[in-house]
Amino acid sequence: MIEDIVDRLRLLRSPGIGPVTFRQLIQRFGTAAAALQAVPDLARRGGGKAPALRTRAEAEREIATVEKLGAKWLALGQGLYPRLLGELEDAPPVLMAKGNLNLLDRQAVAIVGARNASAAACRFARGLAHDLGQQDLVVVSGLARGIDSAAHDGALATGTIGVIAGGIDIFYPPENEERQKSLYERGLVLAEMPPGTEPRARHFPYRNRIIAGMSSGTIVVEAAPRSGSLITARLAAEAGREVMSVPGSPLDPRAQGCNQLIRDGATLIQNAADVVEGVQPFAAHVRSAPTSYDAPAEAMNGDDALGLVEELLGPSPVPVDEIIRLSGAPSGTVQMALLELDLAGRLDRHAGGKVSLRHCEER
Repeated sequence: MIEDIVDRLRLLRSPGIGPVTFRQLIQRFGTAAAALQAVPDLARRGGGKAPALRTRAEAEREIATVEKLGAKWLALGQGLYPRLLGELEDAPPVLMAKGNLNLLDRQAVAIVGARNASAAACRFARGLAHDLGQQDLVVVSGLARGIDSAAHDGALATGTIGVIAGGIDIFYPPENEERQKSLYERGLVLAEMPPGTEPRARHFPYRNRIIAGMSSGTIVVEAAPRSGSLITARLAAEAGREVMSVPGSPLDPRAQGCNQLIRDGATLIQNAADVVEGVQPFAAHVRSAPTSYDAPAEAMNGDDALGLVEELLGPSPVPVDEIIRLSGAPSGTVQMALLELDLAGRLDRHAGGKVSLRHCEER
């Protein structure tokens, strides 16, 4: 297990290799160790320089730090890695977890909302989280101010998971230090970023995808338009999960996002029974076998496939499915060509499974 984590970290922490590229490398080569051996040649085939792979010593230092902090590793496709989260194309290849790992074997529901939430909304979120716990549901949130904190407090006795944007050892916001320590002891904290990482704005969307991805459904309690909570709701919808919303006064700007979600088709939530009904279809699936990687992709068909895929790409993002259709090549062959371009630093990946060719001057 440790050897596998060393190889995964070396691969994942290397420049230009994110969760999607990591997953495709494992699909093609079977193990992180085999992928590490293949990356330099793949990058050269794609027309770029071989990336500077992380060293074994760097990976071992990170592992030692996590062990010293009392945290454990969760690897995609293995053990207690969240089943539903593993279905995402960009699921984190590894997570750090500190607390009660048994919570990962229960069905989870996310509660998110405004940081500057009203007292009434916080009270509702706390009560709803408590009632969901009585139904054996684990409450997931982001350990932020406002609704997140209320949700964790309400479910602390029955089971709650906090997903943070920084390292497993970083307390953010600072006033939630004691709350996060309570989750270490009585709940669970998950982190994707390396230990010591201070959260930045760009980290929060990554955290939100974990919250939405590991939960059967996401409940939004007070959220302004264009808020992070609505991003989480959108990610939940894109993952095929239940999106639920608590209605609010049309006179309160903090309720506008929730009311809009309901207008757009989200399930209106008034109590825990509404939530239980909404996530019931996911119950059996959550407790199924862990998600594993797909079978290895088909072999490359020489340089012809790479050239063909490169010709079909341009500066405008296009769906990968469209590249596969227009090329007439097998899906695995196209994915392999895209992987080579990606590792060469010549491909940009976009939301919705779209890709584009990077301008030469941006390399």
